[in-house]
Amino acid sequence: MADWPVKALGGKTLLQAAATPYMDKLARMGRVGRLVTVAEGFHPGSEVANMSVLGYNLPKVYEGRGPLEAASIGVDLQPGEMAMRCNIICIEGDNIILPGTLLQRKRMCW
Repeated sequence: MADWPVKALGGKTLLQAAATPYMDKLARMGRVGRLVTVAEGFHPGSEVANMSVLGYNLPKVYEGRGPLEAASIGVDLQPGEMAMRCNIICIEGDNIILPGTLLQRKRMCW
């Protein structure tokens, strides 16, 4: 964990100066290793890695990011329905504008 040294703590960072008995215990009890969180054949996106870590069988259940985005805003997809996710951009002359919010998109694009 990155942090800046604090002069009042003798040049230590806050974490270096902190009492961390539980973190120390976890470190003593833990193991070091590597975990592959992206199933073979899938792109290394956050939704793929998160579903994998949560135990989902990606080849069986993964249908793209659209259904996850739909569920996150309360859309209840029915059998035969499809959800797609896309990023909206504006092109003005030679400039590509990547707005950060829907309000900006509406103001800048339409």
